[in-house]
Amino acid sequence: MDELCRFSPQVWHQWVTISAFTETGQEESSIIVPKQRSYTGKRVISSRLADTPCATFSIQGFLDQLNTTLGTSYSLDNPSLSCFLEACITSRYDFGLIYSLLRGIWCTNDWSTVRDELCRREEEDREMRRKALDGNRIVNTRLPPRRVWDLYSNRVVPYWFMNLHSSESLRPISHAWVDENDRAVVWMPINGYEWPVPIPKDANLDLIRIEVLNLGLEYAWLDVLCLRQVGGRREDLRVEAQSKVWRRGWTTIDLHRFIHGHSIPATLGDLESDRSWFRRAWTLQEVNGDRVIAGDTPDGPLHAKRKDGKYETELLTRFHKQLESTRYVAFDVLKALEQMRKRVSTNPVDKIAGLAFLMKCRRIPAYYESESLEHAWTALVNVMDTECRGELYFLCAEPGNAGKKWRPSWDQVMTNPLPAFLPCRISIHQDEAGDEDWCDAECIEGLVRGLAVVEKGDRRGVLIAKRQGWDRTQIRDRRHPHVPNT
Repeated sequence: MDELCRFSPQVWHQWVTISAFTETGQEESSIIVPKQRSYTGKRVISSRLADTPCATFSIQGFLDQLNTTLGTSYSLDNPSLSCFLEACITSRYDFGLIYSLLRGIWCTNDWSTVRDELCRREEEDREMRRKALDGNRIVNTRLPPRRVWDLYSNRVVPYWFMNLHSSESLRPISHAWVDENDRAVVWMPINGYEWPVPIPKDANLDLIRIEVLNLGLEYAWLDVLCLRQVGGRREDLRVEAQSKVWRRGWTTIDLHRFIHGHSIPATLGDLESDRSWFRRAWTLQEVNGDRVIAGDTPDGPLHAKRKDGKYETELLTRFHKQLESTRYVAFDVLKALEQMRKRVSTNPVDKIAGLAFLMKCRRIPAYYESESLEHAWTALVNVMDTECRGELYFLCAEPGNAGKKWRPSWDQVMTNPLPAFLPCRISIHQDEAGDEDWCDAECIEGLVRGLAVVEKGDRRGVLIAKRQGWDRTQIRDRRHPHVPNT
């Protein structure tokens, strides 16, 4: 199918404008965020058209609408195309869903193969997800999300619907959940009424769509839309999925650019609030140097200018300091743990799960809300990148007090003083069974005296360092974990 677009009929593109007024009934002048007022582009359909049941069209009318939207000139003279469109019309789906399905395969010279092509894509997607799981662990950390938000059709669709010929890649939308009292639970056609969508009472997904389209995206991922939520039709599937794999499995896609926001204008707000984006445990992994912040307004904090190296107010200074502090935490154990200490979470184990991508984990452990913290931490350490495990080795100046002695427990990394920097880099490996950890590193041989094995307490010894004609003896309290048999 990759070559089929070469054989498509003459294509032209009709420009379409959707606006806050046409989508929500709100006057554009009343919308604070400029990018949420209107969008003009190609191959985009209005929410009204997306909501239209396919059964209301004749076959010719259905084809005319697709030709108009996609800029083609197909006719019903093709029996395979005619038969395929008739099947679409007799389905119980709306135009938005079918449009999303067809857009990725519309440029074809052989409609007799389209059904087989769609079945092949679906089967390949199913097989990819089957191979990505080993028991309760995700072993393919590049696994794309199961569902995506198709912004052109305004529908949540399976990942395999995506137009693989599109130059735009998929981007996640990061946001912090507001307090339950400030949320509304809404049933909506965007996700086919499969589950109620919890969103801030003053947010509007139609406005979010307009803004993200203006940011140049064709597909996006938003958790409340693309992950099953409480109260849906298949609650059993939501519970099963959450118990098997990490709740934030979507972040296995290419973490290149993030869209921060939830339609609400970007304001300073309460930076100390437990609901602040800067304070949530889950959002720490959702930071990157290349990101876009949504909800931007002309007079918002993002446009504040420094004068003599300072912002106008202390609050603005704190805002930009926090924004900058989260920029480069990926793959830096010390920075990631320092940031996570300041964060809050609904479930304590979320802090551990939220570190997996920052620690370059080879696999992703299962996510259980009620799991003990030390058990979850051990599972995470076991799959960390070897260099990240090496950083843990130097992190705490005392043996681990839960699990293995060579690395700190979760309680220690969250409560003990952290060093200002880590002295060197080593890689700590693990055998296939996960029973033994080992590393290759420089060491001092024959110059350590004492440190005999004791039943209780810490071992103490003497380190003798020789240097060209003079000896220096230093007493060390050997509480650091790089000692034998730890």
